[in-house]
Amino acid sequence: MKQRALFCTFLFLLLLVNACKEATKQPPPVSIDKERRPNIVLIVTDDQGWGDLSRNGNKNLQTPNVDALAAQGVSFENFYVQPVCSPTRAELLTGRYFLRTGVYETSAGGERINTDETTLADLLKREGYRTAAYGKWHSGMQPPYHPNSRGFDDFYGFASGHWGNYFSPMLEHNGRLVKGKGFLPDDLTDKGLAFIEKHQEDPFFLYLPYNTPHSPMQVPDEYWNRFKDVDLESTYEGEEEEDINFTKAALAMVENIDTNVGRITNKLKELALEENTIVVFLSDNGPNGWRYNGGMRGKKGATDEGGVRSPFFIQWKGVIPAGKSVSQIASSIDLLPTLSELVSLDPKTNKPIDGKSLHPLINGTAKNWPPRLLFNHWNGKTSVRSQQYRLDHENRLYHIFKERGQQTDVSEHVPKMTDSLKRAKTAWLASMNPLSAESDTRAFTLGHPEATYTQLPARDGIPYGNIKRSNRWPNDSYFTHWKSIKDSISWDIEVLEKGNFEVTLYYACKAENAGVGLMLTHGKSMLGTRLREAHDPPLIGAENDRVPRGESYVKAFKAFHMGTIPLNKGRHPMTLKALAFSGKEAIEVRLLQFKRVD
Repeated sequence: MKQRALFCTFLFLLLLVNACKEATKQPPPVSIDKERRPNIVLIVTDDQGWGDLSRNGNKNLQTPNVDALAAQGVSFENFYVQPVCSPTRAELLTGRYFLRTGVYETSAGGERINTDETTLADLLKREGYRTAAYGKWHSGMQPPYHPNSRGFDDFYGFASGHWGNYFSPMLEHNGRLVKGKGFLPDDLTDKGLAFIEKHQEDPFFLYLPYNTPHSPMQVPDEYWNRFKDVDLESTYEGEEEEDINFTKAALAMVENIDTNVGRITNKLKELALEENTIVVFLSDNGPNGWRYNGGMRGKKGATDEGGVRSPFFIQWKGVIPAGKSVSQIASSIDLLPTLSELVSLDPKTNKPIDGKSLHPLINGTAKNWPPRLLFNHWNGKTSVRSQQYRLDHENRLYHIFKERGQQTDVSEHVPKMTDSLKRAKTAWLASMNPLSAESDTRAFTLGHPEATYTQLPARDGIPYGNIKRSNRWPNDSYFTHWKSIKDSISWDIEVLEKGNFEVTLYYACKAENAGVGLMLTHGKSMLGTRLREAHDPPLIGAENDRVPRGESYVKAFKAFHMGTIPLNKGRHPMTLKALAFSGKEAIEVRLLQFKRVD
């Protein structure tokens, strides 16, 4: 009997050891031909809510091409981003919580990813990928924060947080200012299609951060006419008032996005690249208005479910499962490690990664996926998401799987869970050490040795005296009301490497004010000139807006070549002054463009 008991005990221990080995086994690696790694197309929309898809129950619109990504790939039903744009972009590019990366705002320098962070594009370019970003960057404008300094060979779009006109607007191509062609998302897609055609024989990474449905609410008639006279069936379920026309414009913009997603996927099929291309689709935050969003609480800017839950679809035909749905929570911080593993790339970065590879969930090998917590933060508010619960910024607890709308606080019923999540929130915040407007000592940079062009937009400047911004939201603003020689505009500038720079001013000026004398200074460097040509264009934008906007209208500002200024390495204010007036005011200023000429 003793021998039998010993044998049973031994057998039990053997089975236990084997079970532990099975539980700790890593999922099998994806079989990749390193001579021809898979392409990646990463599509990120701007202010599109989880509910802005027909797949997610919205009966107002049809999004067959985006929905097909879910049908032909893997969808994550509990995928979370941050409440606003630049924080999410920082996370998906670095795999780290945005508060670690130098990002704390959406404008005025607070959107910049620190230069010691490694981006997904850096990693892929290092492995021989051709890389391009077409659209809204929103992670820093001046090199080395510019996309061309963050791993992208080619950039076309705008670096600010929002833009004032979506029809043939002023954009940039690798730092050089250019004019767009047609409706902006269509234009960005055209560039993406050309990039795919050009590099179909090479591994490529195409990042398409579309600018819609972010306001201003502009969309071609073809899409607007589908909604303008239609009664909406799926509407917002909360107490706040829905702006129906705003919703219609947003839905029209989303249908345009869907068309462009179809153009991309059709091109991959046409070139027989579908089986060697990973396509990812997500949004950067919750919806930018009160509209249908699956009954969730909150919208853009909120750390509740409605502000941070995003669609997330990943397709790789013939390699990852089709039509699979994953319920485990996941986040924008997981994108870099996931894509790195899928292309058999070691994510060697300068900093520890917060995210984790979702590959085991995608391929079905995650038999013992460990529990985890995800954190959302914005504007001093932090919430924590576990697999079942969300602790909101006021420490109210909600059982999300039972009640997605966060109406019933269950903190008193599960006090241990509440206390545990509160402690986790406190510990997470203590580990972040984020920057703020008060603690951020980074200057705006100029003269990066590997960059030809640098922009200094009004967004990053400081007005003095009578000068005002055209709008409280600075990203696409310009300076106006320049009425005195005591008035000035300055930028906090660090010149990284000395050189001679050709300066171009983008301005507007009424006829009676032409002839104003201007002086630009940086330390001991000076450039003086007289602007003699009037240029008084009308405001642009209202004629294309479907609903009134909150952002600044824009103008067709004129380029004026001020001359060449020698700049020495160092940090000083870059100051623009008017030394002589010919009328009652000076000029309106959109930006300064510097071109290295030595």
